[in-house]
Amino acid sequence: MIEAVRDPESAGIDGVKLDELRRRVRREVDEGLLPACQFALARDGQVVAFEAFGDADLETRFTVYSATKVIVASAAWILIAAGDLDVSRRVVEYVPEFGSNEKDEVTVEQVMLHTSGFPRAPLGPPAWDERATRLEAFERWRLNWEPGTRYEYHSTSAHWVLAELIERVAGVDYCDVVEQHVTAPLGLPRVLGIPREEQDGVAPLELRGDPPTPDELEAVFGLRELPVTEVTDAGLLQFNRADVRAVGVPGAGGIATAATIARFYQALLHDDAGIWDAALLADVTGRVRNRFPDPLLRVPANRTLGLIVAGDDGKANMRGFGHTQSARTFGHNGAAGQLAWADPESGLSFCYLTNGRDLHPIREARRSVGISSRAAACAASVSS
Repeated sequence: MIEAVRDPESAGIDGVKLDELRRRVRREVDEGLLPACQFALARDGQVVAFEAFGDADLETRFTVYSATKVIVASAAWILIAAGDLDVSRRVVEYVPEFGSNEKDEVTVEQVMLHTSGFPRAPLGPPAWDERATRLEAFERWRLNWEPGTRYEYHSTSAHWVLAELIERVAGVDYCDVVEQHVTAPLGLPRVLGIPREEQDGVAPLELRGDPPTPDELEAVFGLRELPVTEVTDAGLLQFNRADVRAVGVPGAGGIATAATIARFYQALLHDDAGIWDAALLADVTGRVRNRFPDPLLRVPANRTLGLIVAGDDGKANMRGFGHTQSARTFGHNGAAGQLAWADPESGLSFCYLTNGRDLHPIREARRSVGISSRAAACAASVSS
């Protein structure tokens, strides 16, 4: 389904700025660095710009990687507001299998804030295909550090636990909970756990470009070699596989168009469908609970129960945002350059997706900041 697009000018979008955004978005595609990309800008609950470039059209779907995390967390918010899931309680009270190897003190809140202490806990295919083998993995996992004492991004491990928490409380497969209680009520397609027969039109990830030199890395990060994490090229490429897409990896496996993600973020701004409790929605989109410094970037994490807030410390760009959004902007990007955010002050939401994995992370980061900055500048006036 191709999204209907509202006239940008009637939504208070600056046409000149939109042209600047469009040129910036397509630059790397035109230069041959990226195979394809898509972007969507939305306001007042409607998509106001939706375009694709390169080997993609408006029906092409992309793997959104860690931008998936917010959609899964948004299903947990429903259970939290209903009193069925208490973030102050220990995970083991809901999932007894998790309590081995001194993990019995980890709380639900710590899992959602990436302070739970098991960022490198291993789980991949085929073990993640079945619930029983996922639970066996939980039992084997060990802590890397004491929960609640620091922050380190949990690429997929924490969201496997969150997915199991959702499933235990709701009594339904977590992918179905997301669809039945979040995306379907918003009029959005299923984004997690896509059956093999419904995977046509998903853009496969491609590796592009050259990696940075040690001198370039040292100039930016103070390191001549980046630490090895779970987010490897091989790990990202496995999401090209039909079996992996069908699993619905809760921290990375979402599949969507840019318009779908932009509309989801509009719902976080307005919630016209009444999906979330208003007080809780204000909490998760605005209350920073994790200010521990990022171990690589050395800036406060600024994490809520599922989102990242831009903040007013001048470091928003180091959290994946642009230079022109308000401090209240919230979102969560994904590996390979995926961007997703909403700005409560302008009323804009934005998503940029690509199937090109730029092997130069510094260039990718600068592109992300440039695109987001131009997207935020498109708001010609404050939405009523």
